[in-house]
Amino acid sequence: MTEAERKRREALKENKPLVYKKVMNYESQLANGKSVAMMQIQPNYLCNFHCQHCSVSCFRKQDRIRMTHKDIMSLCDQADKYGLAQIDLTGGEPLFMKDLEQILEAIGTERFYLSIATNGWFMDKEKARWLKEKGVDRILLSIDSLDEEEHDWFRNKPGSHKRAMAAVDFIKEAGLDLKLTSVITKERVRSQELKDFFKFMTDKGIRIEAQVPRLVGEWEGRTDLLLSLDDQKYLKDHYDMEFHTSKHYGMDLGCLAVKKIITVTAFGDVIPCIWMYYSLGNILETPLKDIIEKGMRIFGKYHPVCRLSEDKEFLDKYNKSIAGKTLPIPIEEVNL
Repeated sequence: MTEAERKRREALKENKPLVYKKVMNYESQLANGKSVAMMQIQPNYLCNFHCQHCSVSCFRKQDRIRMTHKDIMSLCDQADKYGLAQIDLTGGEPLFMKDLEQILEAIGTERFYLSIATNGWFMDKEKARWLKEKGVDRILLSIDSLDEEEHDWFRNKPGSHKRAMAAVDFIKEAGLDLKLTSVITKERVRSQELKDFFKFMTDKGIRIEAQVPRLVGEWEGRTDLLLSLDDQKYLKDHYDMEFHTSKHYGMDLGCLAVKKIITVTAFGDVIPCIWMYYSLGNILETPLKDIIEKGMRIFGKYHPVCRLSEDKEFLDKYNKSIAGKTLPIPIEEVNL
């Protein structure tokens, strides 16, 4: 582990001992073929933005039964019993959800390391303090450029850059952990803008997670947007950013599908990765433990790279399998 990771682990031990106990069991969980997934929950898809790359636009107009607060509580009870320690709350825009407090109560923030992914529009000093008081640990804030016009264009929201940049200070002042997520397009890979962006943020002590294009949502089928392997190698060689398959706390898990990530849609579908729209089952019908075990049988074996950005054979098969279909599609329909 890095020194920064050790400090975060020690803080977790002090602030959330129930979570720390589960995290310290990760090694044995993995050795026994179990998942240690961060569970991303999408309670609904309400959002005040219409981003160029929105990955959940395929779900927004679906007329299906959605999870209730009781369903979310049951899901998190099952996740806790299984030994999962981390939840990422997203959407949509979580801070746009009128029932956010009820959702946090259903999750039970004392038993999970809880992140909230946000565009920053509704983040102010009071909201940041309130989130800290409610047991939120980390904010994943989206900023895609130091250039105000570029960011606002990409997010289709005038004024979004100013609000996101102001949110940085509100989050840090409240004592919340902060990680920026930034979409790295082909145009940014070797740009001066990215160099300036990286230096500016790291000088402020802020970690950056690079999001490379995945062909889902608004970018479904847009193979022209994919970074080449050379592009991705350049980024990893020149920037100390976190990537989807980066080592965390000394763990090299390769492709994280099911092993370190699962996503639960607003309709209860469990998918093996944030961007892989294959349903492993639905928690409104099947226990989470059974769904995870099924997923581990399919994805548990070590795979060295991200399947949806670096594995061309898998990516080609994936693009063909989801084209024109209502998502997610049952995993049984795919010959993996």
